[in-house]
Amino acid sequence: MARRLGIATVGVVIIGRNEGERLVACLRSVASLGLPMVYVDSGSTDNSREVAGAAFAEVVELDLSRPFTAARARNEGAAALIRCAPALRYIQFVDGDCEIVDGWIAKAQMVLDTRPEVVAVCGQRSERYPERSFYNRLCNKEWNTPVGEALACGGDAMMRMGAFMAVGGFDDSMIAHEEPELCARLRNREGIILRIDEPMTLHDANIMQFSQWWRRNVRAGFGYAQAAVRAPGYPKSEIALLRRALTWSLLPIPIVIALLLGWTLIAIALFLLYPLQFARLSLRERSMGYPLAFKNAALSLIGKFAETLGAMKCGVDTLLGRKRGAILYR
Repeated sequence: MARRLGIATVGVVIIGRNEGERLVACLRSVASLGLPMVYVDSGSTDNSREVAGAAFAEVVELDLSRPFTAARARNEGAAALIRCAPALRYIQFVDGDCEIVDGWIAKAQMVLDTRPEVVAVCGQRSERYPERSFYNRLCNKEWNTPVGEALACGGDAMMRMGAFMAVGGFDDSMIAHEEPELCARLRNREGIILRIDEPMTLHDANIMQFSQWWRRNVRAGFGYAQAAVRAPGYPKSEIALLRRALTWSLLPIPIVIALLLGWTLIAIALFLLYPLQFARLSLRERSMGYPLAFKNAALSLIGKFAETLGAMKCGVDTLLGRKRGAILYR
């Protein structure tokens, strides 16, 4: 059972599925703080539940008769946390493949204590093993986001419990990018999402194969499409990501139409947009000092096709009224 601290200020919700040693590291980083802690398991087939229980976490097992998502797991974890420690003011969400950096909880709590307008605070997430694969390095680059007021946070963040509950928590049905969707609703209530220049978590993506990276991009595209139609005020930057994915992945259609109509020069001009975009992305990567700029640029373009596939899956599911569980890449 979880530690029931009657005057606790911060509680932690960890979500995971078959995280193995990554979960062990995550639990260790939290258990040392002596905070109320809930672990939500999404159908693990390893010993994740036993490991969490041994670390004095309240263990919640999701009912697999319903599609499980990270959003649903976080909501059920928050509900269990409130039952354990009803006086909580703040809730720290963390994924089971992440380790909380020493000192983060205190720094995040200080921000929320001193700035009542801030409803969610996050810091810098970094990859623990960026050298193990090119895809891990891409994730590490993805986490490199600017500090200051933000449109959204990621899966690791500390939120004001009252604000979280006031908007109804996460949307359980969101497959991915549930955080920007929630943050849009928080910002609609005049709340501020703040990213501070402090190390927050170490993440272990463990993406070693192209197929994993492809599925991760499919999940992202699904999330873009879901949130774009559901959340008023959804970040324009996220809408732009969906628009770019559709533009570059569907470009072959007008190219083929132009060829069929005998408009050869137009078809060639459209086709040349690909090498031009590749060159632009490569130059941008090099100017920012990222290694393997050409490979980064190539995967950026290829990823648009995966994202569009995810968006199309979302569209089909919406038309058929079908509910889908999380799209897993590990």
